[in-house]
Amino acid sequence: MTKLLEVERLSVTYGNFRAVDDVSLILHKGETLGLVGESGCGKSSLGRTILRLQDPTSGSIKLDGVDISRLRHRAMMPVRRRMQMVFQDPYGSLNPRQTVGRLLASPLKAQGVRSSAERKKRVAEMIDKVGLPRPSLGKYPHEFSGGQRQRIAIARAIILEPEILVLDEPVSALDISIQSQILNLLADLKRELGLSFLFISHDLSVVRYFSDRVAVMYLGRVVELADHRTLWASPAHPYTKGLLAAAPELDPNKQRAEITIKGELSVSTDTGCRFRSRCPRVTNRCALEEPILASYRGDHQVACHNPYAKAQ
Repeated sequence: MTKLLEVERLSVTYGNFRAVDDVSLILHKGETLGLVGESGCGKSSLGRTILRLQDPTSGSIKLDGVDISRLRHRAMMPVRRRMQMVFQDPYGSLNPRQTVGRLLASPLKAQGVRSSAERKKRVAEMIDKVGLPRPSLGKYPHEFSGGQRQRIAIARAIILEPEILVLDEPVSALDISIQSQILNLLADLKRELGLSFLFISHDLSVVRYFSDRVAVMYLGRVVELADHRTLWASPAHPYTKGLLAAAPELDPNKQRAEITIKGELSVSTDTGCRFRSRCPRVTNRCALEEPILASYRGDHQVACHNPYAKAQ
């Protein structure tokens, strides 16, 4: 597969708190990479930093091998055409004072599409592509449902014909009945436009349906990375196993693993494994040495001193 985006040892610090800690990831062309973990684990901070909506503290972000992590605003303009974001709250991310037509035309104007006729043509094409009627272009965001607003946000994200979409909890604010419609729309757009997705979510059932590979984050670090089939069939990290055990199971005949994650998410990132206070497999080594993400079985990677050897 062709490597499109590479994140190397990326860290993001807010004051004394390191939200993203030494994370390395690769997104291949045409791939959907899922990013999961509890709230506060650093998923959204990582996504926003990859798009340079905030600056990294250290590390690099490479797009087609070119480091964009330190580019200034003007140099980032052509890069922004290639990477766009869809946020969790479609109402909060849309200017309530602008009509849908103006909202969709704004990125085109910012990127130098000067012809009014060309902008109108592209805007009409995008509203068609996300399944909304053209009269929607003259309305304001408050006149739409949550699912319709998310369709508008998606249209705005793809109007510049990007290669990468960072999807930050794109369906978590929507009713269950609407979530599948938006996910199906995204899947159709991915195939039609040749997009690559970084799909951020805490909902494991959605990630399982939508992702090719999955990275599991805990307290700013990736603790497990595998293709989605391997991760669900044979999770190696105790945190991953606990997350999967807590997720709803659609098959009533499937036996559930008796694994629970105890305690609350701690902000301590001192020496040793940061999951050790909640881990059922903790040993003395876990307090002394922080595990490093490393190859476990082929492309399956895990950061754990005592990983599960096989599906249990």
